[in-house]
Amino acid sequence: MVDAHETHVIVGAGLAGAKAAETLRAEGFTGRVILVGAEREAPYERPGLSKGYLAGSTPRADLFVHDSPWYAAHEIELRLGSPATRLDRSAREVHLADGTVLGYDRLLLTTGSAPRPLDVPGIGLGGVHYLRKLADSERLRATLQALGRENGRLLLVGAGWIGLEVAAAARTYGAEVTVIEPQPTALYGALGPELGAFFVNLHQDRGVTFRFGASVTAIEGEDGMVLAVQTDDGDEYPAHAVVVGIGAAPQTGLAQDAGLELAAREDGGGIAVDASLRSVTDPAVFAAGDVASAWHPLFERRLRVEHWANALNGGPAAARAMLGQEVVYDRVPYFYSDQYDVGLEYSGFAAPGAYDHVVLRGDAGKREFIAFWQAPDNRVLAGMNVNTWDVVGSIQQLVRSARPIDPDRLADPSVPLADL
Repeated sequence: MVDAHETHVIVGAGLAGAKAAETLRAEGFTGRVILVGAEREAPYERPGLSKGYLAGSTPRADLFVHDSPWYAAHEIELRLGSPATRLDRSAREVHLADGTVLGYDRLLLTTGSAPRPLDVPGIGLGGVHYLRKLADSERLRATLQALGRENGRLLLVGAGWIGLEVAAAARTYGAEVTVIEPQPTALYGALGPELGAFFVNLHQDRGVTFRFGASVTAIEGEDGMVLAVQTDDGDEYPAHAVVVGIGAAPQTGLAQDAGLELAAREDGGGIAVDASLRSVTDPAVFAAGDVASAWHPLFERRLRVEHWANALNGGPAAARAMLGQEVVYDRVPYFYSDQYDVGLEYSGFAAPGAYDHVVLRGDAGKREFIAFWQAPDNRVLAGMNVNTWDVVGSIQQLVRSARPIDPDRLADPSVPLADL
């Protein structure tokens, strides 16, 4: 039985918000828990939208964090389809688009991020896609299926994780794929130039065409539908559909309008929170997931992490902090990707320009290896295991240890990672 002596409101009904609500109940909170979502769908996990669900291998039901009856069974109030429009911190109220006003004792913002828009002529044509929501993935999957049947052409703007995962799904359906990227290689900002070539080769072997060093300047169409894409070097690429994947921005509008401090751009933007995920502005407000720029004790800087594991673990950490528990959120950042027959896991944080060199252990030609990003003093900043499994724990221990590691021993497969 809910005791209405306290109300905790969570704005953002994604993975972080759903796991926070789950944790509040698991930790014994008996007050009201209200979970507010802009979408009409119950909370779901986003990785499948560009991976298994898009490619047709993951059932729709498997995307959802909990089945629908779970929320009622745990007395969690779902307010879906009506986004929060205003936060009044002095009154401790959240205003929704439908006119509802929700009072709170503690507030958690898990509003996530949104795709960065491409501002070029023709962006509003039919056949131009962004990928963030379940409905986006459903529309894009139908498009990829049609392109595969008709030997259609897909053009991807951006060779980041979203672009490459969509490229893999599109080739699985049989569509022709071209990727336009202004940087010199794929995943340049995420992994640096050393590993980008590996992913380019992976996709080229599957028939994907890349055009690096070029930017899209216009999308051409006829009768309201995409026909081609123009680039700044004067080239034109035929396309029956376009997917824009040029990064994401934290959805901070609600927080900013309420006067909450935002992190600097070099820290990823987002809502500035401390190591317990509490806002540095208001002790009654917390943030987790994509929208939070949290102080990370291990890296001694703010980090805003957009990946699944941060939502999975950050939501529960924030919930425990809301209940007054001592929380230090210092997990090593982690994400994964699946492309064709290659699976990878990345642990750590190696900002562009922050690492000195990359060490490979294993055989990149066979697509079975581990890459390590090392600082000038040979500390391991990050590691990525490619088709090499059960090593994430050891990689994260190397990152967490912050000890110099001999690059030759790091590269030697005969030296167990645990020994380092």
